[in-house]
Amino acid sequence: MKWSVFMIELWHCHNTRSLRVLWALEEMQLEYKLHSLPFPPRFLAKEYLTINPLGTVPFLKDGDTTLTESSAMLLYLAERCPHHDLSVPVTHPEYGDYLNWLFSSDATLTFPQTLVLRYSQFEQPERQQSQVVKDYAIWFLARLKRLNIHLENKHYLVDNKFTIADVSVGYALYLGELLGLAKQYQPQTLAYLQRLKNRASFMAIKDIGQEISNYTIKPVDIG
Repeated sequence: MKWSVFMIELWHCHNTRSLRVLWALEEMQLEYKLHSLPFPPRFLAKEYLTINPLGTVPFLKDGDTTLTESSAMLLYLAERCPHHDLSVPVTHPEYGDYLNWLFSSDATLTFPQTLVLRYSQFEQPERQQSQVVKDYAIWFLARLKRLNIHLENKHYLVDNKFTIADVSVGYALYLGELLGLAKQYQPQTLAYLQRLKNRASFMAIKDIGQEISNYTIKPVDIG
């Protein structure tokens, strides 16, 4: 049964980083109002610019509080509702690791994939760059080294339990899978991704927004 402490609104596009926030909301069984948009909303849903002038997703509103960064949203939700046990306390010996995984998922793992997407699919054909696609796909796979080692004897990233750090890193791995890069994941990393995808919360939200999405992420060929 879902319950509400505050009324959250989330603006979401299928398979974008807003999936992280939607996943966390579902995992926590919080009530929320969802606004699904076509991608990119700044061009295909211009009325959205009156809500978020950046035109980016996700966008989260909780009363007078608004956020535009998915990792910040995850941390906000976990700290607002600590009884859901999706975080670790600041006194925990793995707290530093928890924060590092949470934020490196964007800067280290998701960022290179945005360039793969842009220069393989989102740009006009004359502006697509196969070498950029290959270089940044290889960069992403190389940046999995620390995660690969970490997962050799762990089921989750910190404290032997599922946290928002897993949500954040899990999305990066899922995006790589959509891009056809998971065939190069090491076995323990592939097993970790599958473990996350098998969660009821992920299965409940992964297709939300697909019906109005105007694109499908296609696998890339990096040779």
